[in-house]
Amino acid sequence: MFTVFGFYKFQKINNLKKNQKILSNLLANNNINGSLIISKEGLNGSICGINKDIKTTIIRLKKILNIKEFDSFNNSISKFKPFHKPKVKIKKEVVPMDLKMSNRIKKKNTHIDPTKWNKLIKKKETLLLDARKPFEHKVGSFKKSVNPNIGNFRDFPKYLKKLKKDQPIAMFCTGGIRCEKASVFLEKKGFKNIYQLKGGILNYLKKIKQKNSLWKGECFVFDNRVSLKHGLVQGTYSICGGCRQPISTKDKKSKRYEEGVTCPNCFDKLSKNQKSRFRMRQSQIYKAKLSGKKYNFQKEFN
Repeated sequence: MFTVFGFYKFQKINNLKKNQKILSNLLANNNINGSLIISKEGLNGSICGINKDIKTTIIRLKKILNIKEFDSFNNSISKFKPFHKPKVKIKKEVVPMDLKMSNRIKKKNTHIDPTKWNKLIKKKETLLLDARKPFEHKVGSFKKSVNPNIGNFRDFPKYLKKLKKDQPIAMFCTGGIRCEKASVFLEKKGFKNIYQLKGGILNYLKKIKQKNSLWKGECFVFDNRVSLKHGLVQGTYSICGGCRQPISTKDKKSKRYEEGVTCPNCFDKLSKNQKSRFRMRQSQIYKAKLSGKKYNFQKEFN
């Protein structure tokens, strides 16, 4: 069994290229796969490995970057390593929003524990806002939540500007980092009642039993488990080899589904040449499986 550990920290990081090399060696030397994004504003990571190696890596990482505690973290268990390899990327922002977190305002309220979340979102005056992408929302979300239907998070501020400043807003995302940044934007614009789900959806699904839950569906995750259910056990979704969108068991029963090639979402969008190339790739996967070899055609999630 492998531990999957997700975390983020908004804190100034200098010497990005130097730290990129040090962190890359840290992951490799401890047999850790996954992704780290570093920028001048902070760190966002999702890594996997055996529990002992994860603990060692986190202790060293905190020392390297002089981090006392993460802003938020979550951990779950997987039967396989859901990342193919380790990688450390340097980006302008850990969450692309064209907003400097150095100008962060001290928040009065905001982080709501999962045990108190249901009470907040049941209130009629509360706008329940899903800060994730449309395809994530489709896999699962809270009942009566609103999704801005925005493909690029950089466009999220345009939607937020349309909201009423005196209305209570309860935001949520997978692990909390997108809401963290969006809430700072709203505060700077004069919004008064901003709340976010502490630890994100993953923390809610881990803490709240299904019988008491207001969550409907599964939670999309950016690794090869694809989706998680209550208790953070692996879900039923997989990824279409054609369009890279999550597909359900219902999608797989469609006549427009062909493993590794098409699904109902992309059947009419792909050309004959594309479908032919994907079938050829899928045949290589079948051959690799028969010979007992691994065939990792799938691109890593960013």
